[in-house]
Amino acid sequence: MRTKAGASMAKSFDAQKYLKRVGLGKEDYHFWKQVGKALLCTYTLFGVAWVWNETSPLGWWTLKPRPKEEKELAHLYERRKFPYPGDDKAMEEFVAKGGMIGTTIGPKGIIESDKDSYNYQKALQDKKVDQEAFKLWTRMRNEVISELQEKGFDVEK
Repeated sequence: MRTKAGASMAKSFDAQKYLKRVGLGKEDYHFWKQVGKALLCTYTLFGVAWVWNETSPLGWWTLKPRPKEEKELAHLYERRKFPYPGDDKAMEEFVAKGGMIGTTIGPKGIIESDKDSYNYQKALQDKKVDQEAFKLWTRMRNEVISELQEKGFDVEK
């Protein structure tokens, strides 16, 4: 038995013979080309539908079905426009109007009109101070109770 050199062994290996057996011969090229085109077109259509569904320029016509309640109440809501974060003037104006209060979607014409941004911030600050005062009071109360119990007094928490 004679060993063949690498080049002559490669020549004896007929790739087309094996490819033809699995359906990938020269006569099948046209078929697989058509299959490739069909897959490319299908995936392109699915991709376009997916992008359209996520970023529809119409806003009201996406592929997602909406519940009946949302359709009935859609006219009551509008999308708030947020300023670009680097634009300090627009950001100050937005905060002054109360734009940071509530959710990103609010009823038309009503943007927290009973509270301006200063009062809202003051209310948040007051709430935070009350919470801190309550924490401090309970800590001090627990310390006094533990000291009295160490001295032998019977104190209930």
